[in-house]
Amino acid sequence: MITGSLGVVTFYESLHMSNINASSSISYLSCLYNFTCLIIFVDSIERKLQDKSADSFIMYTLSSHVYQLVTTIGYRRHLLRRGGCIIALIMFLSLFETAISQNQSSDPESTQVLQLHYQDGHVVVDNGIFQLTLSNPEGFVTGVRYNGIENVLAYTGSEHDRGYWDLVWNFPGKKIKKSKGTLDRIEATKMEVITQSDEVIELSFTRTWNASSTFVPVNIDKRFVMLRNSSGFYSYAIFERLKGWPAVELDNIRLVFKLNQDKFHYMAISDERQRYMPLPDDRIPPRGKPLDYPEAVQLLDPIEPEFKGEVDDKYEYSMESKDIKVHGWISTNDSVGFWQITPSNEFRSAGPLKQFLGSHVGPTHLAIFHSTHYAGAELIMSFEEGEAWKKVFGPVFVYLNSFPKGVDPLLLWHQAKNQTKIEEEKWPYSFTASSDFPASDQRGSVTGRLLVRDRYIRSEDIPANGSYVGLAAPGDVGSWQREYKGYQFWSKADEQGYFSINNVRSGRYNLYAFVPGFIGDYHNETVFDISPGTNISLGELVYEPPRDGVTLWEIGVPDRTAAEFYIPDPNPSFINKLYLNRSDQYRQYGLWERYAELYPDEDMVYNVDVDDYSKNWFYMQVTRKQPDGGYKGTTWEIKFQLDDKMKNSTGNFKLRIALATSNVAELQVRVNDVSAKPPLFTTGEIGKDNTIARHGIHGLYWLYSVDVPASSLHHGNNSIYLTQPLAISPFQGLMYDYIRLEFPDSISHLT
Repeated sequence: MITGSLGVVTFYESLHMSNINASSSISYLSCLYNFTCLIIFVDSIERKLQDKSADSFIMYTLSSHVYQLVTTIGYRRHLLRRGGCIIALIMFLSLFETAISQNQSSDPESTQVLQLHYQDGHVVVDNGIFQLTLSNPEGFVTGVRYNGIENVLAYTGSEHDRGYWDLVWNFPGKKIKKSKGTLDRIEATKMEVITQSDEVIELSFTRTWNASSTFVPVNIDKRFVMLRNSSGFYSYAIFERLKGWPAVELDNIRLVFKLNQDKFHYMAISDERQRYMPLPDDRIPPRGKPLDYPEAVQLLDPIEPEFKGEVDDKYEYSMESKDIKVHGWISTNDSVGFWQITPSNEFRSAGPLKQFLGSHVGPTHLAIFHSTHYAGAELIMSFEEGEAWKKVFGPVFVYLNSFPKGVDPLLLWHQAKNQTKIEEEKWPYSFTASSDFPASDQRGSVTGRLLVRDRYIRSEDIPANGSYVGLAAPGDVGSWQREYKGYQFWSKADEQGYFSINNVRSGRYNLYAFVPGFIGDYHNETVFDISPGTNISLGELVYEPPRDGVTLWEIGVPDRTAAEFYIPDPNPSFINKLYLNRSDQYRQYGLWERYAELYPDEDMVYNVDVDDYSKNWFYMQVTRKQPDGGYKGTTWEIKFQLDDKMKNSTGNFKLRIALATSNVAELQVRVNDVSAKPPLFTTGEIGKDNTIARHGIHGLYWLYSVDVPASSLHHGNNSIYLTQPLAISPFQGLMYDYIRLEFPDSISHLT
């Protein structure tokens, strides 16, 4: 039988000789990955032929048709010239292999039943594919043995520093100045076997609070689950507060893994965001130099010269919750991948746009369930004295995979993505033992269709194509982005605005939505009481976004980000090579300093009649550094004209300002008088998102509607001034999402 290595080599040759066009609709790597699956699939046939069961006969029958494809160069060349046929065949075989292997990795199935062993201060779970070691009774992950690697986790320092759940907490009003709170690496005091069978083992590690405890007043139950023939393990945690307990604040809740730094050097968090990473020692002086804040370090003398001069900052690798499905690391020398798969984000705080950290230099691997990043103090999880609460975080799947030597190890990413789809189809998991994690038959669903009604754009309702529609705790318009105690369930509507929100936990919810291309939020104030088996059909719902008149002019695109505006090239001395010449180069360090370089003498002036917001509107309004080392606020001017037909207008024009983020900033609006006191409008100080320093393009969303009296405008030239006056830091400022001036003209309303 042909080996995986030889198969890939001959596949390269066939690709070259058949002149497959690089612009094929299926990417080269994806095609190569599917072919690799075929190689592994056929190799697995050989192993299964040793078994005389009916399954093996089916496998043998299929293998006889596949064999000459894999082994005969001429036959492969013929099929490759057929283009679509070979791609379809490869895809089919890849899917078939997945089904045959019962949703497991490419590793051979183990005949071993699950085993549970007790060692000195540890408990070991083994399914023959990998072995998981946990400290007993603390519940720290101290070892993961897989594919010949004795421990894929870090081997330096304390064994309790390898895999753990932790949180940051405070008693209200007792936070020490400049402290982020008390870090609690959750150390359990009791281990219990919840389930033990040939198919599943579930372990519980609990810590219970009482009045004499010095740790956070929350009962915590950490769970670890291993399945037979599964190339990974699951983890979730149950947090519970009882009535009468003291008030407390939680800042951060996460599951952390620190991997073997001698092996795992390649990080992948999306198709476009993956690379070889620096080593942790590269960040320590004198090899590294801290920049404006500790997380950002310039690599002066890294161990690997290719990283010299680059900036490393963990926040350059943050992601929106809706996009954090799989991320992890690859040991290229061992062809082994270590991944975190999150099939649902129902348990994460603050909805689909909330940004979290994932993987970064260490190699560090995170599952963050709650944090204040890109939101600030408004997302501190605050509990009043006596307030009861319970929430399940997870499960997440820690998945390990491998390829034979000679196969491109970077293709492990594609296999991890395929496994993610499998895990999503299995959600909610049926094998967890806790009654606090309900199965699918204990959940409900909500369906409907969302339409947008804006009679100044179209006379008929518009399908809310691409809108995000979700269920979250009852609240006000947009409150979902600041909600953290309950669960949220979101779905993306199709082209016709239809949505289906499935697997909803029992509870009371409002329906929320936001629609790309339209400002504001939809909010249905009806309280939907979901119980097991509930299936609610809402029919057609209509969102009427804020609008008082026709658009006189607009700047930007209402998409809750500043991504469409001008994002400058980074200072060549402070770059991350991953983000060079890309649409997401806002992730580069130090772009806040580029504003003063581009506008050294005067602040930005934007003329709506001639300027292009993608070229002439700087994507963040930041402070300006002064020669004495201090900072100064900035004022931007928007120039526009009113023609003859508007000169007799009465009443109010309406200025809509949507902000993508704010960090300790204030927005003042003035019309035709830059020195007017007081300003026509001010937000007051708002926001602590810290998006600017953390290389983001949005934080929390803010929407303001400002009445502009017609009497304050002139026939001909006019100016609106946007001032951000607060200035003690380079990281203070605003990002705009969208600005629109509406003309009070009811005649143009379409009926």
